[in-house]
Amino acid sequence: MSRRALLGADREAIASMDDSRDALNETSILREARARAGLEDFGEQDFREPMRVLLQSLDEEACLTQAGRAAQRERIVGLLVGRLRTRDWLMRHPEILDERIAVRFVVVGFPRTGTTLLQRLLASDPRATSLKWWECRNPAPFPDWSPAEASRVRDPRIADAEEQIRVMLEHNPDLASVHPLEAEASDEDVMLLEHAFQSSTPAGFAHVPSYLRWHLEQDGRPAYRDHKRFLQFLQWQKRQRGEAIGGWVLKAPHHMIHLDLVFEHYPGATIVQTHRDPLETLPSLASMSLELRRLASDSADPLAAASYALLTARYRLDRLQKVRRTMAEDRFVDVWFRDVVSDPLAEIERIYARVGFDLPASARRSMEAWVDSNRRDQRPPHEYTLEEFGFDAERIARDFAGYRETYVIPRTGGRC
Repeated sequence: MSRRALLGADREAIASMDDSRDALNETSILREARARAGLEDFGEQDFREPMRVLLQSLDEEACLTQAGRAAQRERIVGLLVGRLRTRDWLMRHPEILDERIAVRFVVVGFPRTGTTLLQRLLASDPRATSLKWWECRNPAPFPDWSPAEASRVRDPRIADAEEQIRVMLEHNPDLASVHPLEAEASDEDVMLLEHAFQSSTPAGFAHVPSYLRWHLEQDGRPAYRDHKRFLQFLQWQKRQRGEAIGGWVLKAPHHMIHLDLVFEHYPGATIVQTHRDPLETLPSLASMSLELRRLASDSADPLAAASYALLTARYRLDRLQKVRRTMAEDRFVDVWFRDVVSDPLAEIERIYARVGFDLPASARRSMEAWVDSNRRDQRPPHEYTLEEFGFDAERIARDFAGYRETYVIPRTGGRC
């Protein structure tokens, strides 16, 4: 995905549109994706309805600038091109679907609870396997990629991802304080679910309340079917590059909605759930969404970002708790945000001990090196308040009373 994919900043492309309202036209988008990929077969068609709902919501509710409409179109076309290319590789190399995926950990929790820190720390164990940001953004290789050359040539998707990040930060430098964006760092596999148009990611980037409400009530099976295929494809690519394959470390707050499907597809996984007071996480999530929405809209609304944060938090927690009550407790490890921030290696030792993994000296050294080179004070502070997003502290405390009584108050006495 190019600079245009992020910002729609290619003025010639914008000017060439007969009518900017056509930017989000389904037929036009499908036609462009097929033409760009030079391929026709999307495989299963169950992505079509969620894509259609998303396009309508973007068109009618998101208040996108002309550049923002072009950017959203480019993002969707890029996802469709990824579907086409992946389907083509699977048809030409059916052995890809023989790849056995062993997921060791799935990190979940409210956004802004240390999930990124914990995933990247777990992934720094040389025995672990994870998805890098560049792999998540473009799971299918660019044209002319050769498995025979994969171990000798730097994948061009890395440079493409670096350019995406550069442009994002150029357009909105405040993003650097919100999330550590690095092309070659481990990141959220929710980006794979985007190819099925069944994830909460679009609602983080744009005001699409109709799509979000519709999406939260859908069966996630098609998306998780595709998720596993993407992991198999990416693992196969790693083998072509000569990478050792270990236990996967996945991470996405979105998985809270479909833990049943996570366990169905990855039955050996241990869920690592991070915890932090919603009084802190909700304004942080709203702030992150607001900064992302400003990439494509001149009228991004803090209150709308807050509504998105509150709705997704409630829904994710409810769905996770329903599944968790049906599972053995040894399938879960709880991690308190401040513990992993203050003494990350001690938390890793505790997690490993809980699941019976050893922590050899080589793995410890690798993790210590990661901690030393990724300290939070190396990035700008992320500043926000409850008030700027219209949150009411008493209402949040009441709405999340059960969660806070179980996970927050025993650690803080109710203080943030």
